[in-house]
Amino acid sequence: MSLFQKKSAASTSHPATDLALIGTFAALIAVCSLIAVTVAVVPVPITLQTFAVLLAGIVLGPKRGGLAVLLYLLVGFAGLPVFAGGSSGFASFASPSVGYLLSFPVAAIVAGAVVRRVAVTKRALQTPVVILAAVLGTLTTYLGGVPVMAWRAEMPLVDAILFNNVFVPFDIVKLVLAGLTAASVFRAFPGLRARELPVDGNLPVENDVPATKVGGANSAGA
Repeated sequence: MSLFQKKSAASTSHPATDLALIGTFAALIAVCSLIAVTVAVVPVPITLQTFAVLLAGIVLGPKRGGLAVLLYLLVGFAGLPVFAGGSSGFASFASPSVGYLLSFPVAAIVAGAVVRRVAVTKRALQTPVVILAAVLGTLTTYLGGVPVMAWRAEMPLVDAILFNNVFVPFDIVKLVLAGLTAASVFRAFPGLRARELPVDGNLPVENDVPATKVGGANSAGA
């Protein structure tokens, strides 16, 4: 296959399949949100949202994964009861958990970008790398969720951090499950990853300059 053919194949889009995947993962996040467990006096419930958000970013990649989460949020803010415990609407902006909700698209993008970056540079997609992406995605939700919880619940930031620590054991389980599930999905459906990466696992050479004059492939962006 020529360089031109490789670049053309890598850039080929499948909008119908992409839309189907985005919709499917948005629905998955919604389903995982419906089972909510409240722990003690923590103002934010525990759900499987994080698991589904991370899985969307890792499996679909940063762009499609982020769009899947944005679609989920759009549907919820529009009034469908898809948020934790069946809540919905713009009233959710007053909830202590809104910071976590708004950080979900960024978490999916971060997790997807890490997997894509390492997959390109290392030419492999190993389970530890996927779990690392899930860890970074989870930390992203903390960065957005904890300060907003402190603000909306009118509590000191230190107390919000302590409340967030209640989630950590559950989130460790969820991120490991997301990593293992994503790795299994990639093994079963390698085409999902191929749609985010060049067909040979390497970045195409820009401007049609022969690879021997470039000095190696550049790393891909997020």
